[in-house]
Amino acid sequence: MADSASSRPLTRDSVLEAHGIIKPFIHRTPVVTNSTLSALASTSREPKDLESTPWAGRDPAKPKIRLWFKCENLQRVGAFKIRGAFHAIERLKREPDWVEGGGMQKGVATHSSGNHAQALALAARTAGIPAHIVMPNTTSPLKKAATAGYGANVSFCGNTAPEREAAAAKVVSETGARLVPPYDHPDILLGQGTVGLELQEQVLEDLPSGLNAIMAPIGGGGLLSGVALSCEGTGIQVFGAEPSDQDADDCKRGFEAGKRIESVSTMTVAEGLRTPVGEIPWSIIYERRLVRDIFTVSDQEIIKATQLLMERAKLYVEPSAAVPLAVALYNEDFRKMVEAEGGEAGWDLGLVLTGGNVATQDLGNLFSSLL
Repeated sequence: MADSASSRPLTRDSVLEAHGIIKPFIHRTPVVTNSTLSALASTSREPKDLESTPWAGRDPAKPKIRLWFKCENLQRVGAFKIRGAFHAIERLKREPDWVEGGGMQKGVATHSSGNHAQALALAARTAGIPAHIVMPNTTSPLKKAATAGYGANVSFCGNTAPEREAAAAKVVSETGARLVPPYDHPDILLGQGTVGLELQEQVLEDLPSGLNAIMAPIGGGGLLSGVALSCEGTGIQVFGAEPSDQDADDCKRGFEAGKRIESVSTMTVAEGLRTPVGEIPWSIIYERRLVRDIFTVSDQEIIKATQLLMERAKLYVEPSAAVPLAVALYNEDFRKMVEAEGGEAGWDLGLVLTGGNVATQDLGNLFSSLL
């Protein structure tokens, strides 16, 4: 990976620069609306729906929310991760010491549960360099096959972050490849931040007043921190969405404690969010206060939101992508905030649909749990 010290400053201008670099390699994915889902988000829940929740006994919120979906499920490799991967490799190709030292022959390496793995494999193949990918054993067969299909050398490891990092370090030692981490590097998060730039621009084409806020899922934090940089100085508020089950809410807990939580062990249904937030993303999300707050939802609520996106919006997404919609529909703290601050006018809320890499048989198992 390019030396962090030589990376561009973590600013909105650097996200704009990153966008110029990766434009030839990515899709400008569509932004869509859906009147049914906006109506559901703007409809008060029944008091009985709040029973057995943290909001039992409270009056249900009555927000007005108009939803704008950035469809990165239609991106190359089926996820936003391609943005950071191409930006990282294009920056690396501009590093003279790496190129002259045989870097193009040694290639790149990473550890990933799937979407970053596929993205780096494709970006490396496009650049004509080898890619060595370490994947957790529990990664879906779909993502394993896709990563290998892009020409990567794939190996497997345990499921925790320390196991993944140790396995990747071993591969780097054996091959001399340069590590391209999945989220904790400036080049990665600047590339991911281009999602936010496009979302802002595309909404302005139809809505001159623009967005009130953007919400993105939070795992390692590369996407959320990049989106936050893209919104700096625009007046657009940024929020994170995270699973609450099985201690997957490390960023939310870190927000409340005022300290980054460094490890997480979870098997939340939102597979792409099973990692702790990285140091560099945390410095943007929390220390610079570019993200206002983090809101959480249960796995069952994530599954329901996934099903709604497929059935009502005809958008094929993986559960991780549905977490922001679940917050807009089911988190009463977020909904009360929108009600209070949006008033009669309400909010125009951008939601990043991060990816669509999920096997149909896995979805069948997920949806059966709702019956």
